[in-house]
Amino acid sequence: MRPVLFTTAAAIGLLLAASAQAQDLVIYDASEDVGAALTAAFSAAHPEIKLQVVSGSTGPITERAIAEMGNPQADVVYLVNNVALEQLKNAGVFEPYAPAGTEIRDEFRDPDDFYTRYFATTMCMVVNRDRLADKGLPMPATWEDLIKPAYKNEIAMPSPMQSGTGTTILATFVDAFGWPFVENLHENVYQYSDGGSGGAQLAGTGEVTIGLSYDTTCFATQSSGRPVDVVFGRITPNTSEGGGLVAGAQHPEEAKIFLDWLASKGAAEILGGLVGATAVPGYGLVDLDTVTTWNMRRPVDIEAFRREWAEKFVNN
Repeated sequence: MRPVLFTTAAAIGLLLAASAQAQDLVIYDASEDVGAALTAAFSAAHPEIKLQVVSGSTGPITERAIAEMGNPQADVVYLVNNVALEQLKNAGVFEPYAPAGTEIRDEFRDPDDFYTRYFATTMCMVVNRDRLADKGLPMPATWEDLIKPAYKNEIAMPSPMQSGTGTTILATFVDAFGWPFVENLHENVYQYSDGGSGGAQLAGTGEVTIGLSYDTTCFATQSSGRPVDVVFGRITPNTSEGGGLVAGAQHPEEAKIFLDWLASKGAAEILGGLVGATAVPGYGLVDLDTVTTWNMRRPVDIEAFRREWAEKFVNN
C-alpha cells in the first residue's frame, strides 16, 4: 500500500529533477508504480498529448504544489492520498472539475468537484487455518475479536511508526473504538513489522495465527498456496488516492482530457490489476459492496497520532 506519510524533506530532491522542457501536459504523480501504468495507457490512447511526469512521495508532491500556487508548474496533481487531497483543496491548489461521463461511485467524488478518487486500499486479516486449528482458536470475524485473551502473541501487524498501513489500521481503530481498544490489541501483538506486508507474511508462514495487512498483500498470500483465509472485519480501515485539476494550469484542456480518462472504465481496468478496490465498480480484488469502509469521524494528525502511539507503546 502507498503510505500515509507527509514529511520527507530529502524526497523533495526527487521532484527538482523535472525537465524544464515545455510539454503539453505536466503531471505531479505521488504513486510512481501505479502512475507509470496509467500514463503509459493514456499515452497510447492519446499520442497527440505529450506528458511530463514528476514523481515523488505524497508529502513532497503536496508541499511543492502548495508552494507553487500563483505560478503553478503542474496541470494535474494525482495519486495522492485522501488526506493530501483535502489539504490541497483547502489550500486552494485545485479548481473544480467534474470528469465527463464517469461511472465512479459517488462516495469517491469530492462533493464540490475539486478532486476525484480512483481507488481504495482496504485493510484485512490473513488467518492461518493450520495454526488456528493447532492452537484450538476460534476464527476471528471482526476486529473486536482480536482483543480476546485467547489471541495473546498470535497477532502480527505493521508498525505505525514505519508503515502507512499500520497507521491507517490503528488510527481507524482509535477513531472507531478509542485508545483502550488499541491498548488491549497491543497486549496480543507478537510483532510489529516495518513494512505493510509483514503481518501477512508472518501469518502465511504460520509464525503467528493472524496477520493484519492491506488487500493486495492479503490476497497474494492466499493465492501463493498458503493455508490462509482473508477476513474483513465488521468495518474496513482504508485509504484512497486520487487527483484534481490545478488552478491556473497552463494546459487546462489537456488536463481535463487526462482527468476524464482517469475516471473511465479503461483506467479502472488497468487499476483493477494493481490495486484492491477501484472507484468504478466491477474491477479490482475487493467488491466495495461487500465491505463497510470506515469514514473517519474526525481529522487525523498523522504525526501527532504516531507520537501518542510511541509514548504509549515504545517509549515506556
